[in-house]
Amino acid sequence: MDEDRVGGIGKKIVGSIKETVGKVTGDTKTEAEGTVEKTEGKVQNAVGGAKDGVRDALKD
Repeated sequence: MDEDRVGGIGKKIVGSIKETVGKVTGDTKTEAEGTVEKTEGKVQNAVGGAKDGVRDALKD
């Protein structure tokens, strides 16, 4: 598993937590930061998946 996938999963988790905390506390800034971080994590995870796919294709 590519390190981008691991980092992306971590960002998604942290982003989800921030987003939830922002919603619960009514802090729109924290909620927005969480949404952005979660999206960054999804993108980073996708990049890692693409790297894994290329690496696997080259092995065959």
